Amino acid sequence: MSFFGRIKEGLRKTRDAIFGRIDAMLKSFTKIDDELFEELEELLVMADVGVYTAERICDELRERVKKEGITEPAKINGLLADVISEMLKGGQPLKIDTKPSVILVIGVNGVGKTTTIGKMAANFVRQGKKVTLAAADTFRAAAIDQLQIWADRANADIIKQGEGADPAAVVFDAISSAKAKGSDIIIVDTAGRLHNKKNLMAELEKINRIINRELPDADKEVLLVLDATTGQNAVNQTKEFKNAADITGIVLTKLDGTAKGGVVLAIKEELNVPVKYIGVGEQIDDLQPFEPDVFARALFGADDIEEVEEIKEEVTEKPVEDEELKPATADIWAEIDAQAEAERIAEEEKEKAKTEEEILAEEQAKAAAEAEKAEEKKKRAEERKNRAKKYNWSTEQTETTAADDDWFEQWKQGKISEE
Repeated sequence: MSFFGRIKEGLRKTRDAIFGRIDAMLKSFTKIDDELFEELEELLVMADVGVYTAERICDELRERVKKEGITEPAKINGLLADVISEMLKGGQPLKIDTKPSVILVIGVNGVGKTTTIGKMAANFVRQGKKVTLAAADTFRAAAIDQLQIWADRANADIIKQGEGADPAAVVFDAISSAKAKGSDIIIVDTAGRLHNKKNLMAELEKINRIINRELPDADKEVLLVLDATTGQNAVNQTKEFKNAADITGIVLTKLDGTAKGGVVLAIKEELNVPVKYIGVGEQIDDLQPFEPDVFARALFGADDIEEVEEIKEEVTEKPVEDEELKPATADIWAEIDAQAEAERIAEEEKEKAKTEEEILAEEQAKAAAEAEKAEEKKKRAEERKNRAKKYNWSTEQTETTAADDDWFEQWKQGKISEE
């Protein structure tokens, strides 16, 4: 199936449920009047476009109808596609020109974040790029295992540590590995703990500090993965994450499973965050760079595939074919998801089966471990202070981070020099 065909089929539910109604509504009118625009605005809101965006679309249509002297309601369909396409344009191409470049992927659990990373990695590898994945979602062991499966499948390198490890330390290791191996792109998976925004912000700030220090001149994209089936809730998630991170773009997944595809417009118009990728199916090729023209024409049932394919070829490069990379099937996704779900259920059952004595013992062990960690941190700080004094370093040069601790350990063991 062609690129346009996949997009059109993926948007079928949205097109049939809402934009199909718009087409039928326009055909029922014999003239263009306020009643027509009122019904159009209502249908746009039903498509999860959002009230503000629906109003703006109708206002723009009124101006164009008046300016171009259009009197036939049927012609509004084409105008609507043009307006939507223009509203969505801007900021689509990823800025990943440096070597390496960094793509930081964030989003709540369950939106398809890890699967999206795997598909992106496979697509980049097909283009001849070398990719390193950083398994920085150390909050869930299943996330690390799932990313390992994707790394194997996409022929990408993966850097990981155990569950509960410091995400910033994983990112530090990934950057070091990428530099050594000459990777073009580093893709970082992160934990999706939006319910605890304070922890999320602290974690992302630490990761960003490591990236900025180790790769100060590298291009960096921060992509938020959203589940299109949640409709307007996706807009709310974007608002929350935008407050916690400097988001550069959106990846909207599961568009093929919902009639709420209009949320793309709400995100771009209300929050001014461009959509970079959309997912319209289960296969690797169904995660596609977002093209406003193609999206708008697919929504309005355009049949001129050749015209849309020409638009597509103008703005994108054809990937390098790789026989080793075959399109994934729904069975593979089901296997990966089932494995992660089984591990989650097993963990929940394990937690429920714990006795009060076991819980108390765990809490005491955790407190003891934290006390030991605090003592070790204090010891490290003292050693660092002495080293700073010896080499006359400033306070800024001796800030404690997980990556510094790792470096300091190697330095103590004589594995690396002061320089």
